[in-house]
Amino acid sequence: MEFLKSINEAELSGVLFKNLNLKKNIIQFLDKHALATISEIGKELNVSTPKIISTINELIEENLLHDNGKIESTGGRRANQFKLASGSVYFMGVEVSKFHISLGLMDLNKNMLQEPSHIPFNLKNSQDSLEKLINIINDFINQSGLAKSKILRIGINLTGRINQVTGHNYNFFQFTDLPIREIIEKVTGIKTYIDNDSRAMAFAEYCSGAVEKEKNILFVNLDYGIGLGIIINGEIYYGKSGFSGEFGHNPIYDNEMICQCGKKGCLETEASGFAVLRNVQEKLKAGVGSILQRDPKKIDEITLEEIVLACNQDDILAIESVSVVGEKLGKAVASLINIFNPELVILGGLLSTTNEYIRLPIKSSLNKYSSSLVNNDTQLKTSKLGLSAGVMGACLLVRRTIFST
Repeated sequence: MEFLKSINEAELSGVLFKNLNLKKNIIQFLDKHALATISEIGKELNVSTPKIISTINELIEENLLHDNGKIESTGGRRANQFKLASGSVYFMGVEVSKFHISLGLMDLNKNMLQEPSHIPFNLKNSQDSLEKLINIINDFINQSGLAKSKILRIGINLTGRINQVTGHNYNFFQFTDLPIREIIEKVTGIKTYIDNDSRAMAFAEYCSGAVEKEKNILFVNLDYGIGLGIIINGEIYYGKSGFSGEFGHNPIYDNEMICQCGKKGCLETEASGFAVLRNVQEKLKAGVGSILQRDPKKIDEITLEEIVLACNQDDILAIESVSVVGEKLGKAVASLINIFNPELVILGGLLSTTNEYIRLPIKSSLNKYSSSLVNNDTQLKTSKLGLSAGVMGACLLVRRTIFST
């Protein structure tokens, strides 16, 4: 049975099951080592040379592996090296944010076909919002020019509490008994997975971004809301029900501000993109000067994206608003450092693209509020992947499902 057909079979057993797992293990080995000979693969997997040869030949026939030619040798017979093939199969990533959707395609070698698209969207817990999401996904597939059989998996990131096993999002699209994963899978005919956006971004940085050799990482997603992706000993930490990382909904402020979650006093009410947006709008209505100044009737239409752009153009109001939020965020992140003692904290999401304007106040608060012994062991970096992290993470998460044995 061909690999691409058999990976979606639920009840393989016996020889078929063993052959599928061997193919997965070979792909996984080449994913880690890029190039390898038959003897190197056989030694690592403890499989006989004839079996490795026949399995590799099958994978080459299926256009999943490529013979890279013979290696350099000072004597004796030169061995052939093999690598994963490009352009054979793809993984689709979909990042669903509050006001836009980004989509992209990744090949087996983790190459993105193009920069992720950026389509206006309004995320709501409504049938109309779900139908628009489905239409955008279908349009992207149709416009890609690829046969659906070439797209092995669709990965979708959403904000909120998500059980990645069942495919349920407990914050959005709760008007139907079916999980969103199953709805989209039925419409597209492509196996679909969903996960939390901050976890996906953390995984992207771990695989292809700011992470070097670190194994214990916190990824702080600084967007309209605040999310957290946790990686412990090289593995994503989900928690019992998949709800880990709800950092923004810690009730740490004694205020009367209603959070997006419906409760009062959450971190997000005073230390988030929403807080930056609210502060800028209030100051503009009070007459504070800024390049964001516009017709008073339209001040409420200003977006966080516009404020980030103004900040990077040295607008004083935008810089001050980002800095105030950065100081509060730093205090909250300091508590995370004291609890987790991570090797690395990565700042990602839209607000992180203000670079030092957000990083420096966070760093200052970390020095002030975290234990020096712990803080000195923790690096603070800004996302290397920037606003591409979400789509890349979605692709990488579903890409790894084909390695599962």
